[in-house]
Amino acid sequence: MAGPAPDRPAADPHVPVLLGAILKAVAPVSGVWLDATFGAGGYARGLLQAGADTVIGVDRDPSVFDMAAAWAPDYGDRLILVKGTFSELDRHAAAAGHAQLDGVVLDLGVSSMQLDRAERGFSFLRDGPLDMRMGQAGPSAEDLVNEVPEGALADILFHYGEERAARRIARAITRERAETRLTSTLQLAGIIEKCLPRAKPGQSHPATRSFQAIRIAVNDEFGQLLDGLMAAERALAPGGALAVVAFHSLEDRIAKRFLQDRASSGGGGSRHAPEPARRDPGFKLTPRRAIAPDADEVARNPRARSAKLRIARRTGAPAAPPQGDVMGLPRISEIL
Repeated sequence: MAGPAPDRPAADPHVPVLLGAILKAVAPVSGVWLDATFGAGGYARGLLQAGADTVIGVDRDPSVFDMAAAWAPDYGDRLILVKGTFSELDRHAAAAGHAQLDGVVLDLGVSSMQLDRAERGFSFLRDGPLDMRMGQAGPSAEDLVNEVPEGALADILFHYGEERAARRIARAITRERAETRLTSTLQLAGIIEKCLPRAKPGQSHPATRSFQAIRIAVNDEFGQLLDGLMAAERALAPGGALAVVAFHSLEDRIAKRFLQDRASSGGGGSRHAPEPARRDPGFKLTPRRAIAPDADEVARNPRARSAKLRIARRTGAPAAPPQGDVMGLPRISEIL
């Protein structure tokens, strides 16, 4: 097994949440791992320092690899960087010469690096272009809020942001865009704020849920997540570990339902529907419940407060699609 590279001190713009819990749950770490949401590289470095022979870092945002240039060479060919989406992580692993993996880590949601850069358009606290594209390609948030029909826009805000005032906000956006094209984050945030009561001390910004929903839709995050979970099942060797860190209930719901479905042998059902075919489970849940950060981690990193970690081990059963709708949410293609 290759030894860890020197731990170069650095001012990390994005602290990996629940890394210690992951490393403890999957110890001893060895073999080939894939960090499917590379970001600032915190999970990749943690895995390499814990004993992984190779880590493949995948990210749809090309800018993260420029930021890794200062430390990535420390690991030589033990670290392989790939631009791409995690929905195709099995294909990326095979292209890197590793058709089977010993572990996959998925850290979901938007990173603090992206939020802190106004020009990326993720934040309602800093003025910037309405972009929100993680991969910097394809339709942007500006395209979505200016061109999507009012009804579909309300569906996006409701399903992906759990925004109860979705129809009121969609109507206000539609009225405003009829007068002038919406192009900036503060312009959009101002429209949303006028539709909702002023936030009380300690409450989140009124635009939080709407910005989350638009970002998720722009990047098809939930569709990508389901596809990525299925890709991980295809790529993991028997005994391989899948670790998923989610930061809000909708992401965690998809991960939880997928893993419960694939850890089941099927059967059951109801008298109103045919019994699903029985099959060998593709995963074993280890543990069965989600892992939350402890008080010390939350004190060090407040971003960890809402995180949930789910870990499962791959069995030797063939990979198979989940039975039924494990998302519980419409895909963006169904809304539009």
